[in-house]
Amino acid sequence: MHRVTKNLPLDPELAALLPALEGRVPVGMTADRLDHFRALPFPTIEEQIGGRPVTWTDHTIPGYRGAEITVSVIAREDHRERGPGIFHIHGGGMVMGDRFASVHPLIDWAMKYDAVSVTVEYRRAPEHPHPVPVEDCYAALRWMAGHADELGFDPARLVVFGGSGGGGLAAGTTLLARDRRGPALSGQLLQCPMIDDRGETVSAREYDGVGVWDRTSNLTAWTMVLGERRGTADVSPYAAPARAADLGGLPPTFVDAGAVEVFRDEAVAFASAIWAAGGEAELHVWGGAFHGFYDIAPGSAVAKACVAARESWLERLLSR
Repeated sequence: MHRVTKNLPLDPELAALLPALEGRVPVGMTADRLDHFRALPFPTIEEQIGGRPVTWTDHTIPGYRGAEITVSVIAREDHRERGPGIFHIHGGGMVMGDRFASVHPLIDWAMKYDAVSVTVEYRRAPEHPHPVPVEDCYAALRWMAGHADELGFDPARLVVFGGSGGGGLAAGTTLLARDRRGPALSGQLLQCPMIDDRGETVSAREYDGVGVWDRTSNLTAWTMVLGERRGTADVSPYAAPARAADLGGLPPTFVDAGAVEVFRDEAVAFASAIWAAGGEAELHVWGGAFHGFYDIAPGSAVAKACVAARESWLERLLSR
C-alpha cells in the first residue's frame, strides 16, 4: 500500500494545524479505538447557539421497525413564517457523533432564512449495522415531512444536509425517498460525503496514516456498518450511494470534498454520475484541504471560500 507520510499538498494554513490534532481526530482508527474517539468532546448545542434567539425541542419518534429514536427541532424563538426545512444527518463515519454534532449551520440558517431544521439521532454501527442507520434517517425524514404544518416550514423547500458519514446517509436517504416515492426534496447538500465502501479510488488508497480521516479509519468504519459484505457485490446503494447504478431523478445536489482526503474521488464520481443521468449537481474540490476542514479550521481562507460556496448554492436553491 502506498502510504503518504510527508510532502502532502496541503494548504499551509491547514498543514500548520495537523500536529495539534494528533490523537483528537480518527486517523488509523481500528475497532479497539472507537470508544476513545466517541468520548472526545464536541461543542454542545448551547455553545453552538451562543446566545442567539434559537431554541431546540426534542421529540421521540418511531425509527426503523418501530424502535424509538430522538429528533431535535431547531428554529428561531420567534419563528412565524413557513420558511425552508432542513433535514440534518450528523457525521462521524456512521459510528461516532450525535445529532448535535456540527449543527451550527442550522442555527445560522434559522437566523438567516427562518429555517426549521430537524436533526436525527440515528442508531450507529457497529451496534446497529446497515440498514438501521439509513432507515432511521429515512423514518425521521418522513416524520419531518409529515409534520410540516405543525413545525411551520414549507414542504416544497425541504433540503437534506449531511457531512462525512452524514453526507453518505443523506445521499442514501435521498435515494430511498426517490425509490419509495417518499417526501419530495428540493435539494441535497453533501459535504465531504462518505459514499463508497470499496476503497478502490486513488484518493481512497493514497491517504493513510495522515490527515483527519484516513484509509484505515474508513475501512474500519465501513466494516462496522457492513460487516463481511464490505467491498463485495452484496452492498446496497442505500448503504453506499456510490454503488447506485442510476442517479437519475435526484433533486439538485451540492457535493464537495477536500483535494487531500480519502473521499475526493468518490465525490467527483458521484457528481459526474448525476450529470451523466441528466441531473443537476454543483461540485467543488477544495485544493489543499483535508477532510472536514470547514469545521476544523473555519477561520482559514479555504474554509471561508467553501462556506461561501455552500451558502451561495443554498440561497440560489431556496430562491427558486
